Amino acid sequence: MSKVRTRFAPSPTGRMHVGNLRTALYAYLISKHEGGDFILRIEDTDQERLVEGAVDIIYRTMAGTGLIHDEGPDKDGGVGPYVQSERQAQGIYLEYAKKLIEKGEAYYCFCTPEELEARCKQEVVEGKTVSIYDKHCLNLSQEEIDAKLAAGVPYVIRQNNPRTGTTSFEDEIYGTITVDNAELDDMILIKSDGYPTYNFANVVDDHLMGITHVVRGNEYLSSSPKYNRLYEAFGWDVPIYVHCPLITNEEHQKLSKRSGHSSYEDLLDQGFLTEAIVNFVALLGWSPEDNQEIMSLSDLVAKFDYRHINKSPAVFDMTKLRWMNGEYIKAMDFDAFYEKALPYIKEVVTKDYDLKKIATMVKTRIETFPDIADHIDFFQEVPDYDIEMYSHKKMKTTPETSLEVLKEVLPVLEALDDYSNDSIYETVKNFVAEHEYKNGYVLWPLRTAVSGKQMTPGGATEIMEVIGKEESISRIKAAIEKLSAELN
Repeated sequence: MSKVRTRFAPSPTGRMHVGNLRTALYAYLISKHEGGDFILRIEDTDQERLVEGAVDIIYRTMAGTGLIHDEGPDKDGGVGPYVQSERQAQGIYLEYAKKLIEKGEAYYCFCTPEELEARCKQEVVEGKTVSIYDKHCLNLSQEEIDAKLAAGVPYVIRQNNPRTGTTSFEDEIYGTITVDNAELDDMILIKSDGYPTYNFANVVDDHLMGITHVVRGNEYLSSSPKYNRLYEAFGWDVPIYVHCPLITNEEHQKLSKRSGHSSYEDLLDQGFLTEAIVNFVALLGWSPEDNQEIMSLSDLVAKFDYRHINKSPAVFDMTKLRWMNGEYIKAMDFDAFYEKALPYIKEVVTKDYDLKKIATMVKTRIETFPDIADHIDFFQEVPDYDIEMYSHKKMKTTPETSLEVLKEVLPVLEALDDYSNDSIYETVKNFVAEHEYKNGYVLWPLRTAVSGKQMTPGGATEIMEVIGKEESISRIKAAIEKLSAELN
């Protein structure tokens, strides 16, 4: 086989959907696993759907995820332009459409939208369930065609598909797909505005750019027979098709833009790490033979085999993504973690505390960066809480015992000058030994008093080190007052 060449051909219509990111990732992995080339092509033939700034989003996403293209609009590999509107301006698509007309594989269609609508309504009246073009303009004489072209009558160019027999194609995931030709519409190749349709431009560009493997969603399975007929009409080699399964939400519905996490940038906004997103997206429909789950991009390149892509829909499991993101956060270099965590910490904690110590506490506790707020809000101030929080069966504590312990330990902590974690812990340990208590019998009430939370990222003495002596004593006294008031 010739050198593997894959492409990612997004339309600049907004943020990059997770499905598109998976297509780009799989195309990249296929090419890089085989030492091939990965091409970026911008498909902007649908001018009405273009969104300003969307091309920048594509470049930013590709660079951010590490899916670096070998050729593209900014990297000429000799088969450009790599933007379809620029290729259209050069007349490439019209040239190839006319070649099909010469072969009898395509024809001019001058039917107006009103005429097409009227025929469609008539088909409904006749009870037809599949609406396909009736080849009305295929029967025009050359003289009629020339006259209409000379008069400037608007036209489209349609593919001339057979109405009898079948068409088959091979997909690497779904195997042999065969369709009845009676179901094949004479799809439009060149629109009335002179632009090619998505389907036609894809075939022409993929051939001219030497694409060997075409990766796309399985929603294009039904269009593939028409693609194959175009390849055959031109006498071109058909690429290897890799159709990827549908991505659904946890309710097994198609992942929609309204889900709030359907795009790469949505996920970044929600505090997910790029590396975790890429890893997770790779597993939406594929898994390695060894079932490893945490994989870097280089790991994915080494392990990826598109023949192991599943046919069944892939579920976007947010719980799994959160877990995976948490694993990546745990593995982060602390300085890199601190840089990303700091804005989230500062949103909650405005007091002059050692924020690096707070970051250290939460690093292994969170799954996404916005989770930080719920873990550290008590550093700013103790929330209101139910004194039953002091009850702990394992620690054998109750609000009553906790009140007595806090009263006993308060003067010991007031007398302490060194409020480092080690010093506080050693002092509390000595207090515990002196009173023949269990550690938890003292530390549980202390932690509750200084945090007002059932779960905290650090223990009592770690928290006290961060908030300092004055605040620690103040919170313990407030807890004693609260317990006293509510128990009496």
